[in-house]
Amino acid sequence: MKENNNLTVKISKEYGFFKRLLAFIGPAYLVSVGYMDPGNWATDIAGGSKFGYRLIWVILLSNIMAIIFQSLSAKLGIVTGKDLAQACRSHYNKGTNIVLWILCEIAIIATDIAEVLGSAIGLYLVFGIPLIYGVIITGFDTLLLLLINNLGIRKMEAFIVMLIFIIGVSFLVEVLISKPDFHEISLGFIPSIPSKDALFIGIGIIGATIMPHNLYLHSSLVQTRNIERTYAGVKQAVKFNFIDSIVALNLAFFVNAGILILSAAVFYRSGNYDVENILQAHKLLQPILGNRLAPILFGIALLASGQSSTITGTYAGQIVMEGFINLRLQPWVRRIITRILAIIPAIFTILYYGENATSSLLVLSQVILSLQLAFAIIPLIHFVSNRFLMKNFAVTIKTKILCWILAIIIIVLNVKLVIDSLTEWINSGTSVVLYVPILGLCILLASLLLYIIVEPFIKKAYYIENKSIHENLSIPDIDEVKKYKKIALALDFSINDRDILSHAVNMASNDCTLVLIHVVESVGANIYGEDIKDSETMNDIKMLENYASSLKSIGINNVVTKIGYGKPAVIISQFIDKNNVDIIIFGTHGHRGIYDVIFGTTIDKVRHKIQIPMLIAK
Repeated sequence: MKENNNLTVKISKEYGFFKRLLAFIGPAYLVSVGYMDPGNWATDIAGGSKFGYRLIWVILLSNIMAIIFQSLSAKLGIVTGKDLAQACRSHYNKGTNIVLWILCEIAIIATDIAEVLGSAIGLYLVFGIPLIYGVIITGFDTLLLLLINNLGIRKMEAFIVMLIFIIGVSFLVEVLISKPDFHEISLGFIPSIPSKDALFIGIGIIGATIMPHNLYLHSSLVQTRNIERTYAGVKQAVKFNFIDSIVALNLAFFVNAGILILSAAVFYRSGNYDVENILQAHKLLQPILGNRLAPILFGIALLASGQSSTITGTYAGQIVMEGFINLRLQPWVRRIITRILAIIPAIFTILYYGENATSSLLVLSQVILSLQLAFAIIPLIHFVSNRFLMKNFAVTIKTKILCWILAIIIIVLNVKLVIDSLTEWINSGTSVVLYVPILGLCILLASLLLYIIVEPFIKKAYYIENKSIHENLSIPDIDEVKKYKKIALALDFSINDRDILSHAVNMASNDCTLVLIHVVESVGANIYGEDIKDSETMNDIKMLENYASSLKSIGINNVVTKIGYGKPAVIISQFIDKNNVDIIIFGTHGHRGIYDVIFGTTIDKVRHKIQIPMLIAK
């Protein structure tokens, strides 16, 4: 296998404080880009142009909420070895999990709509490309994502940090050019609601800031550090990931505050109180400031924002699909499906309603995120509060009370946002045929939310079962031993393994070595390689050892186990080349055609890379 220099740094006892902290830094930065995506821009611009600096405190409150919930998400992943989606699948019934997954997918698509529009608007502002063509061009950033992913996690992290740096520097320069009133900025941290419109925008800022898919993403990424599974080791990991979250998310706070400050200093001060969308803001920057650099930096920052958020949104999508419904697609297939579902409404909006309507679509995408947020936060609070699951790392009573207060605030604000939106929609003369089903859907979602709130209290004590992504694990029956020579076995922990193992023992001679190979294909394994220590990897290692024990019990004494991480075809081919394997046995998935495209096929890729015989056991 090609040497992987992209893995996270192992945590040594000999490391000093700062070196240990450096080893943990990373996951929160990948998460933080979701807090400065194009969806935040519209609400921040509207807040600054209408109310000056008076809503900065809302951005600060949103950031505090984000730090608390992201830290809880990281804690869940570190302590349990499961991400939030896996925890939900292990605890809730199948029907509830399917609905939660669908809601999360809708939220991810809504997020991707914001990234599509943000990137398209950025292309228009920087290069003058019309929005409709910009939207189509964003469909090809799948190729960019795949390229970065293939280069490895270190280069991807470097790319993300570079984009964050571009965004931060762009707004720092723009804020300095706009010459804001720093005394008024300080007064903006005093909580106040100037009007009903300010409350509405404040709700939008909170909804745009705390993004539900980031909770799933963070709980998965933190599992990549090779920590000691002792109380002290876990405690250290929790502490350093909390520091990582504070630093990374505060960078996102400065970006969002910078957008609002720029809007307030340029538009509110000049009497342009109705600047509510990104295109308006860009057009007015140069005439008001008299500086050509400001609008260019604005467009560059927007383009960087859209691209960085796209990358992390893709990983979050893979994590929730695997976690909730145990479905694993090829990363590029997953990316294309999500992007197509985001591009279609964007193109329709531009063609049917015009380019100015893109701001309304951006706001709608943030409303959808607001609606889904409670369905991620409530299970998270329940899980991290439960001592059966978290043991000594369960949150304290004070933290639990604080979390529930914040959750209630979010729920109440979201309910108000939904009620106000529905009322406005109904009063606009919308047909009953349309709004009655929407109202019914809202009632059903409210019922589901009530269920996930009260269900753990009704059950009282509960725990999360240790389910693996490989369902119904069992040791396959093995046929009588027949003689052969050296063999490698590509195992996937399915019923196909019965045939693979049976063929291998029938072919093996007394001095034969059976090499049992399994490749972990999860998102974390693809990103972090052998440093991944999540529950799926631990279960896979244990299963491989059980297979080896079963073989030894029937007289096959020379058994070697090999766990790989990432792309099966690459890992298996490289292992065969380096270890002088005589023959390899594969199983068959039993699907063909379009299913091979969607789920991937290893056999066809491997057979072109190896020089030894291949047996496909059926």
